[in-house]
Amino acid sequence: MSSTAQLSARERIISLLDDNSFVEVGAFVTKRSTDFNLQQKDTPADGVITGYGVIDGNLVYVYSQDAASMGGSIGEMHAKKIANIYDLALKVGAPVIGLIDSTGLRLQEATDALNGFGEVYLKSTLASGVIPQITAIFGNCGGGLAVLASLSDFSFMEGKDAKLFVNSPNALTGNRKEKCDTAQAAFQGKAGVVDYVGGDEADVLNQIRNLITILPSNNEDDASFDECTDDLNRLLPGLQAEVNDSKKALIDISDNNYFFEIKAGYAKEMVTGFIRLNGMTIGAVANRSEIADDAGKVTERFDGTLTTAGCYKAESFVRICDAFGIPVVTLTNVNGYKATVEEEKGIAIASAKLTYAFANATVPKVNVIIGKAFGTAYVTMNSKHIGADMVFALPSAQIGMMDSTLAAQIMYEGEALEVQKEKAAEYAALQSSAEAAARRGYVDSIIEPDSVRKHLIYTFEMLFTKRETRPAKKHGTI
Repeated sequence: MSSTAQLSARERIISLLDDNSFVEVGAFVTKRSTDFNLQQKDTPADGVITGYGVIDGNLVYVYSQDAASMGGSIGEMHAKKIANIYDLALKVGAPVIGLIDSTGLRLQEATDALNGFGEVYLKSTLASGVIPQITAIFGNCGGGLAVLASLSDFSFMEGKDAKLFVNSPNALTGNRKEKCDTAQAAFQGKAGVVDYVGGDEADVLNQIRNLITILPSNNEDDASFDECTDDLNRLLPGLQAEVNDSKKALIDISDNNYFFEIKAGYAKEMVTGFIRLNGMTIGAVANRSEIADDAGKVTERFDGTLTTAGCYKAESFVRICDAFGIPVVTLTNVNGYKATVEEEKGIAIASAKLTYAFANATVPKVNVIIGKAFGTAYVTMNSKHIGADMVFALPSAQIGMMDSTLAAQIMYEGEALEVQKEKAAEYAALQSSAEAAARRGYVDSIIEPDSVRKHLIYTFEMLFTKRETRPAKKHGTI
């Protein structure tokens, strides 16, 4: 792949796809409008290069906006070329990749351009949940284009030159670009608008190639597999020490330590991404209470609660996995909901959406309780109670209504401290231990930390042919 600092629209496509695989479609299409002397302006390919090719042998359709052709502005025929690519991709069941670099709507074409924009919105909506849609932003992506990028399943931004905004930073009340550049990749990544922020164009294109190789081509394709060269029975002696930084645990569990993280800069207390188990792509969701560097030093701590942002991050990821038949594993370590005034403005709705996403998903679902699992926050995190197919717990897991000490203080308020301590120990044994949950059938098995990988592999193999029917309805409302 090219490592050129600033690639042209065509060079981006060539760098993205396998060598000599790009076939252009609509190369001679150009504008029809003649208003404002538009016929005198040269617009090669009407500002967007469209076609198809392969990535690691996987068919993909791609469009790349050409900023050298009227700023890559979107007019009637520009939009029709993108819509045509969607039509072709839907016919054959292949992903669509959009490479964005555009000044926005072409003012000279006004309502024709708006109509074209609407047609692309419609195609993207129809394709949602049928074929993967990936958008990468290399230049400007403003106004309605920002909406298009957000209609896709995964969005990438180049870290230096890319700009994503609905309203420019200077148009925001009380703000200037110098004060806070809300269009920058760093801002949008931290806000959770984009899934990946790359160091340069080559990095972004490489990561898209990586993602394509682990995703199914469409919602009926179950071919998102790769040959596993890792030991299926590999033990994980360090997993217990990775419970708090669950990202490290997921990397340890996965084949050859593979992990493709989604929205790494957003809601860091919730980890989402793709791992592989025996070559199978698995969507992973995990609570995280701390971030540790490579030397094991803790650099950031969290309180182990569900947050509004964390719920939204996990919910959207689970829905994507379910749409494309990707099994889901969760590593649960949660002690309740975040308790602040700001969180109260949205945590109920956000946690309801996450609960719905897990309960509504029909793909194989496995939960491993690696730490605390308290209250309805635990129920929300893919518990047996809302439909998890298999639930495992580590011997040290705590599962129940709340921490045993707090429970004893509430139940035996006014009693001596010695009595409360005694009752706390009794409550922990009877109501909050992994064994107590297993006795009631809420945990299928208590497993040692070092055996988590092999248990997950065997379980997902067992669940491979899972079929589940639901009540007939048009769609849910959550």
